[in-house]
Amino acid sequence: MELTLEAVALFALKLVHETDGGSPVLRDDPVMEGYDREVFGLLVRQGDLAGIQSKLVECTDQALNALNGADTVMGRELQRLATNVQIVNHLDELHPPLTTLKDYLKDIQ
Repeated sequence: MELTLEAVALFALKLVHETDGGSPVLRDDPVMEGYDREVFGLLVRQGDLAGIQSKLVECTDQALNALNGADTVMGRELQRLATNVQIVNHLDELHPPLTTLKDYLKDIQ
């Protein structure tokens, strides 16, 4: 699950920080500090669903702003998918909505 969490953060932050002709955001990029596999791994091992969800909100909110908010088609879809991740009540229920969010972010970045 840590890889999927890191991928969601990476694709969200790519929307925010990558520019045409600029260098790509990579997993070891400074903007990924606090969103890497080890950070998410610790949260998963601790069973800290609220901490995981908080980290994901930080990333998806930035991506939503990069998409000009929830008033755009892509912004509304991102907000819907991010909400599906936030309403999960147990860590073992997180994987399906998280994977859907990751795939959407990957497709639009």
